[in-house]
Amino acid sequence: MKNEVGVATAPMNDAAIASQHAVLRNTYRLLSMTLAFSALVAAGTVALNLPYPGIIVVLVGYFGLLFLTSYLRNSAWGLVSVFALTGFMGYTIGPIINAYLGLSNGPSLVTAAMATTGVVFLGLSAYARSSKAPDMMRFGTFLFVGILVAFCMGLAAVFFQMPLLSVAVSGLFVLLMSGLIMWQTQDIIRGGETNYIMATVTLFVAIYNLFTSLLHIFGFLGDDG
Repeated sequence: MKNEVGVATAPMNDAAIASQHAVLRNTYRLLSMTLAFSALVAAGTVALNLPYPGIIVVLVGYFGLLFLTSYLRNSAWGLVSVFALTGFMGYTIGPIINAYLGLSNGPSLVTAAMATTGVVFLGLSAYARSSKAPDMMRFGTFLFVGILVAFCMGLAAVFFQMPLLSVAVSGLFVLLMSGLIMWQTQDIIRGGETNYIMATVTLFVAIYNLFTSLLHIFGFLGDDG
């Protein structure tokens, strides 16, 4: 077998292909369960009108649970940790959704953001597995640096109360999270990522940020105030 530049490469054996398919299947299964669990927690937060815990608590909770999940990724406790992480993220998004639901067009904004997120994720996941998709493995470093820069810009927009910068960061996150979905999907099917727990975390975070970014953009564009 030869790649695009004519260099001979070893064909993957059936065991390797089966292993990659198993990782992808387990990732999608766990991702579906964590999304459902997170949505349930978010719905409870909305129903109880619980307050947003604050940016410091969110950052400490997110990174703490993320590191814990990474540490436990090869044990059964990793599953407990990933549900704790996604449940916590569901709690943090509940007050945000509640704030938008309080707007006159809030329900339509939330519905539009959810539907768009679902379509984008399913479409990009299918495209990443097709033969026509670009090789996203080349952009791993670019995505990492871009996400880090966008994250810092987002913090600056929050602390210095810069709404236009915040919207621009949301637009940047939509592009970066779309790229991250394709990158992680290809990393699985090419055998780079073999741990379905960590693959699930990456895709969940991408979906979470994609949804919140779209919600922010739609809310800004649909502001009738």
